[in-house]
Amino acid sequence: MQHRTISEVMTRRVVTARPDSSFKEIAQMFVDNEVTAVPVVDDQGRPLGVVSEADLLRKAASLPDPEGRSPGPRLDPRDVARAAAETAKAMMSAPAIIARPEWNIVETARAMDRNKVKRLPVIDEAGRLVGIVSRRDLLRPFLRRDDAISDEIHHEVLGETLGLAPGTVEVAVRDGVVTLSGRVVTSDLIPIIERLCRSVDGVVAVHQAIAHEGEKDPPASHGS
Repeated sequence: MQHRTISEVMTRRVVTARPDSSFKEIAQMFVDNEVTAVPVVDDQGRPLGVVSEADLLRKAASLPDPEGRSPGPRLDPRDVARAAAETAKAMMSAPAIIARPEWNIVETARAMDRNKVKRLPVIDEAGRLVGIVSRRDLLRPFLRRDDAISDEIHHEVLGETLGLAPGTVEVAVRDGVVTLSGRVVTSDLIPIIERLCRSVDGVVAVHQAIAHEGEKDPPASHGS
């Protein structure tokens, strides 16, 4: 059992900017390609930073109000300089926060959350750009069919990983929500089963009502 890797969900055809790309050129890239950010790469295709819509809108926000209304919050000196910038090199957020093709979805999602970014350029061992992964890409595994999730839990989790006999634990999956029932030898095994099922790509939640030997009735179903 293994989470999908970034190489399986990333976008491989990436729209990129050069350090000397102009404000207008980048704005046109966004419109023509229906993207909201572009990596800025050097001559070897290595990402130097990222320019997003927010970077372009900083310029619009810094312009004087034509009706003379009071300005908004003051920008710090670095943002003032970026608002006045004319090229990608001066506008971009740098250095680029990157991902690797072999990263799994969980560690990539954590990196995005930790760094408060919506997308990550993906680089190879030489540091060259090979793709880009967005928050939307990380949601793709949740589109897995219920029968595919059920098959993985039956064969890889319960069978290969835990070595349980067929029928020991029954699995039902609906809209990504897994319901487990049955009876196992010891109670210690139940949280392990839950944890491994939650780790399967596409699982939204796990509800279990698994009993253990010596217990007369299975517990009331609860979710995780």
